Amino acid sequence: MAERDDRLKQQLAPAGIDPEHAQASLEIDAILQVWRRRVFKRELGYRALSELGLPVDLAQLDVLMAVWAPANEFGEDCERETMVSTVAQRLNIDPSRASRMTSDLIGRGLLQRAVSQADARRTVLELTEDGTRIVEAVRTYKFLVLGSYLQNWTTEEIATFIPLLDRFSAWSDSAACPGALVTEEIAKLRDTLSDLGPDKEADGTDAEA
Repeated sequence: MAERDDRLKQQLAPAGIDPEHAQASLEIDAILQVWRRRVFKRELGYRALSELGLPVDLAQLDVLMAVWAPANEFGEDCERETMVSTVAQRLNIDPSRASRMTSDLIGRGLLQRAVSQADARRTVLELTEDGTRIVEAVRTYKFLVLGSYLQNWTTEEIATFIPLLDRFSAWSDSAACPGALVTEEIAKLRDTLSDLGPDKEADGTDAEA
């Protein structure tokens, strides 16, 4: 296993990535893969809905959260009035799906339509009392669990971790525009895989047109 990682590090070297940073990348990726599998299952969300006995699923909870728009998650955007298009944008889902889900939650008495304070011709979404109770209960549950876990961290650890996590969260934006050396190595890598394309026969020869 170590030999495979060593070969990988050698492949990264021409792009200017030294062994120390290559090893750090391997370790970070391993942590992220485990985290991704846990987050994809949304263990904490399922636990909250199950233990609190709430009558919604995770997708519906997401919509309620998008309407409530926690400031720590949505920043300045939380000050905007919420329309169906706002829900779609905040959750990065198709507007038609956002429309169906909000209509369902309105029918269940968890959301309600209201008139915009900025433009009386515009309809906005608001949480009902029951919708607010669900959102506030889930957020309280989440931060009881997370806050309890962080109790074992020192003030210095937290002060170091949060800015670094925030910085790392934007890594994919930077990775979308790699430097010249990385771009060159990616092109070489792509060339080595050109025989795997759909227009090639199994024996590696060009397929007939």
